[in-house]
Amino acid sequence: MTTMTTSASKRNGIPRGLARTGPVLFSYGFRPFFLGGALWAIAAMGLWIGTVTGVMTFAEEYGPHHWHAHEMLFGYSSAVLAGFLLTAVPNWTGRLPVSGWPLFFLFLLWLSGRLVFLVSERTGITAAVAVDALFLPALLLICVREVVAGRKWKDLKVITGLAALSVANLVFHYEVVAGEHPDFAYRLAIAAYVGLIMVIGGRIIPSFTRNWINGRGRTDFPTPFNSFDSGCIAVGVLALGLWVTAPDLQVTALAALTGAVLHAVRLWRWRGWTTFAEMLVAILHVAYLFVPLGFIAIALASIDIVDPTSALHVMTIGTVASMMIAVMTRASRGHTGRALTASKVTRMSYAAIVACALARPATALVPEFTQTIYAVSGVLWLCAFGLFVIEYGPMLVLARRKI
Repeated sequence: MTTMTTSASKRNGIPRGLARTGPVLFSYGFRPFFLGGALWAIAAMGLWIGTVTGVMTFAEEYGPHHWHAHEMLFGYSSAVLAGFLLTAVPNWTGRLPVSGWPLFFLFLLWLSGRLVFLVSERTGITAAVAVDALFLPALLLICVREVVAGRKWKDLKVITGLAALSVANLVFHYEVVAGEHPDFAYRLAIAAYVGLIMVIGGRIIPSFTRNWINGRGRTDFPTPFNSFDSGCIAVGVLALGLWVTAPDLQVTALAALTGAVLHAVRLWRWRGWTTFAEMLVAILHVAYLFVPLGFIAIALASIDIVDPTSALHVMTIGTVASMMIAVMTRASRGHTGRALTASKVTRMSYAAIVACALARPATALVPEFTQTIYAVSGVLWLCAFGLFVIEYGPMLVLARRKI
């Protein structure tokens, strides 16, 4: 395919700045990273199940439990985040997206970090860590370049969250290699994701909700961003910061409970209950509901009512994974020219990830059923991402529908 003019690109439904040659998969950031992230979410869970059942062993020097936690926090999730940022940042800044060969090599860098741990017994743990540690800083540099070049200074909040995630990955590796448990890195990574969701969610959720309501001729719009939202984010960041640095203090519990109340009110102001006729929009509100629920879990863990691991899973599955599936489905449909409506398969995927988010922390309530809950949660996780791949995989590898 030869280079097209801008007008020809628009006629053919191809956004300006995208690669005109090579596989469609590497024409836009969401395509390889959403598909790769979802496939790895399935593969990593399958490998973990194989490990705990004794079917296979790998990453023994690093530690299978540490590997599992790392791949949940920095493996599939960093790919989904990359897919979103590489798609959203060009829209925010008005600059051209990363596409073609540069996108391919960035994806290859992410993939190398996933595969190298599977052969770390041969390469050595130092080499595995070194390879994995390259991707997030590379993504960070790309986003910083775009934000600075586009002079979109308000988007530096997003850059701060990505920088915190990059640091958390390095700290995670350091703590594991040093023979320590990476509790601090766990919390820092989760705090970075939740912080990004508080900031970006406050941008896209009311916007998509307003568009959907407006399309039906109604005017009961969500409350636009104002100083209340800024206060909610500030309190949320404070609560997360206390949780990362001092998870057992009562002041952490107080800050987390305050954050829970404020973010519950913030969610209510977005009028999500009016959107349940279209789950593609409603799931964004459901996913954000886990932000206040996560703060409640943090507060309860801080005063020893629930175990810290259960609190972690409210955030990692409820807040992070459910929001990622919500964003992947919405963005994939919108950017490939599909109708912005959730199919039956999409709705099943949503149900599976929400059920997984509710089931996994239940081990704190009924510890005698821990193994059963683990099994059910694993199956629900595989169903959620498996259904995404089945329906959205073809969309991500095929050309955008002409508009």
